[in-house]
Amino acid sequence: MAASHAYSMDKIESADFVQQIGQSRIYQDYERAFGKTTKLPLELSTINVCSDVHRVLSKYTNPFCAILGRTSEICAACLKVHQRLTEPDISDTQTVECFAGLTYSSVPVKLHERVIGFLRTGQVLLRNPSAKRFRKIAAQLTSWGMKLNLARLEDAYFRSRVVSPEQYHAMVRLLEIFAKHLSLIANEISLYHQPNGGSAIVRRAKDYIANHKSETIKLQQIARALNVSTFHFCRKFKRETGVTFVDYLNRIRIERAKILLHNRSLSVSEIAYEVGFQSLTHFNRTFRKLVCSSPTEYRSRVTAVAEEDIARHNPYI
Repeated sequence: MAASHAYSMDKIESADFVQQIGQSRIYQDYERAFGKTTKLPLELSTINVCSDVHRVLSKYTNPFCAILGRTSEICAACLKVHQRLTEPDISDTQTVECFAGLTYSSVPVKLHERVIGFLRTGQVLLRNPSAKRFRKIAAQLTSWGMKLNLARLEDAYFRSRVVSPEQYHAMVRLLEIFAKHLSLIANEISLYHQPNGGSAIVRRAKDYIANHKSETIKLQQIARALNVSTFHFCRKFKRETGVTFVDYLNRIRIERAKILLHNRSLSVSEIAYEVGFQSLTHFNRTFRKLVCSSPTEYRSRVTAVAEEDIARHNPYI
């Protein structure tokens, strides 16, 4: 019973993180860019999502899938395919093909190595549609007792997006690279997350930090804003979070810096001041302490890996 309760709490926590990531500017910008570039739908979903598998996600939704989604019965085969893509024990990218020959993929998004959600895309054919294959699809749907306008469904089937296997693999690799970036955002969010809510003082302190993290924040300043003594605030914050206020503030700023370091148009000094450090030396020293490398070394490592991945998996480079 205790294990079941823990799993339930994990699901709630994961859904909360995924919701916050989905509302972030970086995810919404990427979703739009991915759609415009690939003409494929993209969804950020939680684990074990097996209902509403064909619901319209965007203007890039496959018309064939959209028609099936408007039926009162979703076939068991479709449910099984989508359940396979979002099971909690999946830790790597999954690509499957449904009964109609459409390919779907899910890429896990992780928080401290634990899967909390998936980037899902697909609804795409990796070979040209044919009348022969549609007849098999229609026969299968009829055998399952689904009543559909087959002429309309056939027209939608032939309007399905078709890409080569190499192109599709490169699209999925883009999602894998983006998933790593989203994991950094999840790590940043987790620093604000307090199990069981925490005390009002600590919650307000975290809110204050979130709203002023790019500014100079002094201990006396935040204690005064919360109308408590610095001694009381420090003791309560350390007891509830396990770290001092200064250590917590540094971690928040370094996690933000790790995200910004992916943007090569920003210099290290610009990033240091953007996340709230008033000294580049202090920033470099704190970054090395928490990440075990300098900001420049970290940037070189993550950008080199991303460029190598794109070059290896993009057939047009």
